[in-house]
Amino acid sequence: MKLVLNEEQQFLKDTAKNFAEERTPINHFRNLRDTKDSLLWDKEIWDEMVKLGWAGILIPEEYGGSDFGITGMSVVLQECGKTLTPSPLLATAVLGVYAIKEFGTDEQKSKYLPLIANGEITTAVAFDESSHHDISQTELTAIKTGDNFILNGVKKLVVDGSSADILIVLSRTSGSKGEMAGLSLFILESDSDGITRTKLDMADSRNYANIELNDVTVSSNELLGSQELGGEAMDHILDIGRIALSAEMLGNCEAAFSTTIDYLKERKQFGVLIGTFQALQHRAAEMFCEIELTKSSVMAAMQGADENSNQLQVLASLAKSISGDTLHLVSNEAIQMHGGIGVTDEYDLGFFLKRARVTEQIFGSVNFHKERYANLSGF
Repeated sequence: MKLVLNEEQQFLKDTAKNFAEERTPINHFRNLRDTKDSLLWDKEIWDEMVKLGWAGILIPEEYGGSDFGITGMSVVLQECGKTLTPSPLLATAVLGVYAIKEFGTDEQKSKYLPLIANGEITTAVAFDESSHHDISQTELTAIKTGDNFILNGVKKLVVDGSSADILIVLSRTSGSKGEMAGLSLFILESDSDGITRTKLDMADSRNYANIELNDVTVSSNELLGSQELGGEAMDHILDIGRIALSAEMLGNCEAAFSTTIDYLKERKQFGVLIGTFQALQHRAAEMFCEIELTKSSVMAAMQGADENSNQLQVLASLAKSISGDTLHLVSNEAIQMHGGIGVTDEYDLGFFLKRARVTEQIFGSVNFHKERYANLSGF
């Protein structure tokens, strides 16, 4: 496995870098937060991303996409992570697309994938039911009645849950809480009768929602993948999401680190630049080394996904745990090295700290993935 980008992937990364710097600098994110935008992402910016083909990076060409792979999508998210670019890319172009592409019927693919590629709909995947990530704890029920299923239950902290047009919901068709067996996935319209969405005001100002389903009727045709095997499918979908999110977290790290290094070169104390203080140099060196290690783990996971590696679960957990640890370190150090101004709202670093604390938890915390990695590796 060569941990380098090919020419096409590098071009895509450069394009994303230019787009993020020119169209979605951090002031763009700040403005959406300050105006309490209902979507917390800009429809016009999303349309531009769609025109660039980003919504269809994982979609096969026959459905209007480019099928450019997880690496292609991840490098875009990495660059967007540097400016905290708000968009439905993660929930729609990664989780939603991958779920439908890999587990949907031909009819479902033909119905939904072209609409996503054209930017006509967005999606959200609802799987957790508490602040602690563990899909085996699913209690949302799907009771079969004739040719339909009746869904009842609550999903929490759903990324883009308040704005998505389509919901992919993990439910329990048999078995008990704590079991991976007996889980099934359903795809349904977000405005279906019985669905209540509650938008959450989170620290990182991203689009999240709690979703309650009360006697929601879903046709058997809307079953995504095989009945009773949704747990395995969901875990695979999440691994792709974990890799993509790790790339975004890497971008967060790089931006916070770069901002901090610039400050060390400008700020004077006792008449000298604080960047000349050996203690701060050591701390900066540690951040640099951890970021480089994170790049390697994220790159290995990206390429492992594109190569259908049988170590995908291991690589995904490795990338998510290392990126979580590194982002925690860098976001903390960036704030501390800036001193008191680091925690003021006029400085952008606080946004990275807040984003870090949330992304460290979603799709599984650092401790969750360390334990998963150990179990998968036979420790």
